[in-house]
Amino acid sequence: MFGLKSNAAKMAIATTGLVLALAVSPGAAQNRRAEKREQRKEARQHAQAQGRHAGQWLRRYKDLPPDQQQKALEGDPQFRSLPPERQERYRERLQRFNGLPPQQQERILQRMETWEHLTADQKLQARQLYSQLKALPPERRQRLQTAIRDLRAMPPDQRQQIIESDRFKNQFSPQERDLLNSASRLPLAPAENGQNEPAPEE
Repeated sequence: MFGLKSNAAKMAIATTGLVLALAVSPGAAQNRRAEKREQRKEARQHAQAQGRHAGQWLRRYKDLPPDQQQKALEGDPQFRSLPPERQERYRERLQRFNGLPPQQQERILQRMETWEHLTADQKLQARQLYSQLKALPPERRQRLQTAIRDLRAMPPDQRQQIIESDRFKNQFSPQERDLLNSASRLPLAPAENGQNEPAPEE
């Protein structure tokens, strides 16, 4: 009997060792990494699809009365698949959008379309830029946003010359000029209310 128990214990230890070996084997680790990469890829594609859908939806329904907009929104399959907090954010943004003048609404739609066509790296840079600008004192943030707006109206080769000019060196710190450099390379327009807004789909 003791021999049988001993053999059973040995078999259990061997089985456990095999399971652990498989769990940490290079092939298993590679498979897990590949699965995570695929999950991240699917998440990015889903976010991009939601972003495109948001811009297209807004252009399609922006001229409807608010009650009809709300009905269309509640019946939208992608909207209904969102968590409740995300749904509420979209409702609030739609309400704010409806309260804007037509020209400002069109500028927002253009920014949304621009955002939809950015690469993943560009979107990351835009989020980082937004965070850095948001951390600045209001007066410095306003000056940088004015400079960004002026730079984006210039040809790309002229922007660098202006940023490196004595005038900009006197007006902005090296860190602020780095922000101007980053912003001038992104095809994004600054927000009309004086604050760079996060991406519409975030």
